[in-house]
Amino acid sequence: MCRTFQRGRIFECVQLDSLRFEQIDVRQLSIKNAHAKTCRWLLRKSEYLNWLDSTKLSEHHGFLWIKGKPGTGKSTLIKFAYVNARKTMTDKVLLSFFFNARGEDLEKSTIGTYRSLLLQLLERLPALQSVFDTLGFSASSTGADHQWSVEALKTLLEDVILSLGGSSVVCFIDALDECAEEQIRDMIAFFERIGELALSSGIRFQVCFSSRHYPHITIKHGLDLVLEGQEGHMQDITNYLESELKVGHSKIAQQVRSELQQKASGIFMWVVLVVGILNKEHDRGRIHALRRRLQEIPGDLHELFRDILTRDSHDRAELVLCIQWVLFAKQPLSSEQLYFAILSGVEPDAVSVWDPGDITRDVVKKFILNSSKGLTEITTSKLPKVQFIHESVRDFLLKEDGLSNVWSDLGSNLEGQSHERLKQCCLNYMSVDVSTALEIPESLPKASTPQAADIRKAVDGSFPFLEYATNNVLHHANAAEAGGISQKHFLQTFPLPRWVWLDNLFEKREVRRHSASVSLLYILGERNMPDLIGVYPHPILGLKVENERYGCPMFAAMATGSKQAVKVLLKGLAVQPIQGRSYEGNPHDYYEECNQTKIGRDFTFSKRRTVFSYAAEFGYKRIVSSVLENGNVEVDSKDQYGQTP
Repeated sequence: MCRTFQRGRIFECVQLDSLRFEQIDVRQLSIKNAHAKTCRWLLRKSEYLNWLDSTKLSEHHGFLWIKGKPGTGKSTLIKFAYVNARKTMTDKVLLSFFFNARGEDLEKSTIGTYRSLLLQLLERLPALQSVFDTLGFSASSTGADHQWSVEALKTLLEDVILSLGGSSVVCFIDALDECAEEQIRDMIAFFERIGELALSSGIRFQVCFSSRHYPHITIKHGLDLVLEGQEGHMQDITNYLESELKVGHSKIAQQVRSELQQKASGIFMWVVLVVGILNKEHDRGRIHALRRRLQEIPGDLHELFRDILTRDSHDRAELVLCIQWVLFAKQPLSSEQLYFAILSGVEPDAVSVWDPGDITRDVVKKFILNSSKGLTEITTSKLPKVQFIHESVRDFLLKEDGLSNVWSDLGSNLEGQSHERLKQCCLNYMSVDVSTALEIPESLPKASTPQAADIRKAVDGSFPFLEYATNNVLHHANAAEAGGISQKHFLQTFPLPRWVWLDNLFEKREVRRHSASVSLLYILGERNMPDLIGVYPHPILGLKVENERYGCPMFAAMATGSKQAVKVLLKGLAVQPIQGRSYEGNPHDYYEECNQTKIGRDFTFSKRRTVFSYAAEFGYKRIVSSVLENGNVEVDSKDQYGQTP
């Protein structure tokens, strides 16, 4: 991977590691391989052949854009093209990225795209790894935890591509519509520029995009291929039905195949779901009812989702909660996490230590399949997660108001109510007696010790949902408050000592653990929970020094880059009447003063100094004036260096 001179070996490995991320190939791996006898038509299409024709690069600048409606099978087609290219284009460097709106942030952003493409390029062409040093990205500044910016990644990628020389690069990028439109527009403009520079330099750089028709983004040079109406695409559906619709070859069966193909209107996802429904009818011996059942099934993909969700009312509570978790979880859950997340909501008394001998992974898989009515799947990646079978399911539930239409009792405040429910699930799971079950001492060993690591591993194995519940109970409460569901009672009754113990248990860095006396406001500032801070009963306490790393809640928010929390805490100072007066200034102006340039993650509050001393040094005028107006401050007190405020 790092085949360069010995002195630079470790450095360049570290720099490559800064580009990696865990979910880098999750979406590609979760896309099923093309069914036998499907997709091969693409290899014969004039648009595809012209895209590969080097003599026509000046016409299309190396760009092919495949477009189609939701569910037509674009991702399967792109994966087929990429896999085929790996077999046939052995003289080219092949790259791919599959956007995933259901995944983590890096899976649905252009930062993730650029990191992935750069990593693939530099691993395949190790001689180009010197680009890091050439552009000033030293190993010391680009460790594994380096936070890359879009512009830095674009600079690197441009330099690498323009250094290709005789190497040819072919890139496949799927599902552009699953990333924010502004990011995609910027990426297209960037690739167009690279295309022009590569063409003028005699470098072969080709990109195949795929997306829905909307949003439409104009590209100056390039080829378009629209899936709807393609004879090969319709034949793919015919071939799939012949193979997968297992209802025999009677006259009725042939009529069903013909009517199903006509009703599908080229939407492959619809075909796959309907084939499953009709196969079940056939297995029940209901061959006579197949045509009637097909006629009952809505022809529209979104209406089909509605039909699947409402056809029966079995285990409705599990279904609703399962959908809410997949929609609104802070990050995708594993199958075991989702199993216990649902259980903690519908049967909290049944939650206990997970015994994989009793509740096997196969049991968990069946439970989730049943709970979601088949609308979720488990990804085939190193860390498998549960996601919807297709992005069109999420579109139906959120963009088309499918969730509130299907279950009207959720009301119009869908997101707020959902986060309230998920918060309660987290609270329920946090109440499980972990220490007794696993014999964990009340006084935890140091976070970095092997004993602490063993405890974390044991807890994760026995209580798979506990770390998520601990890390995100406040997130869901904050989102519920933002959605109009009052959290005042929650703040008054929150089991802070219990939460602190659990959070310390999972924390791998001793310096980031909290004392038993930490205030909830400090935690809210540090975790960036602005909506909860907004209803906290005493926001003026944001400057009260505690026995914590960052001193007071305000500094905790600044140190962790919790910008929204800083704003609300400053506003709390601004609206507090002080000695018969109220502050008339603009909190935003003071927020600009306190913009994290002076206090960062490495900041540690010295007990030999005061909030007033730090605020004076850093020029935080609002904090200085607030402390002065409250009195009880020694303006001439000296710090350890003999300096006064």
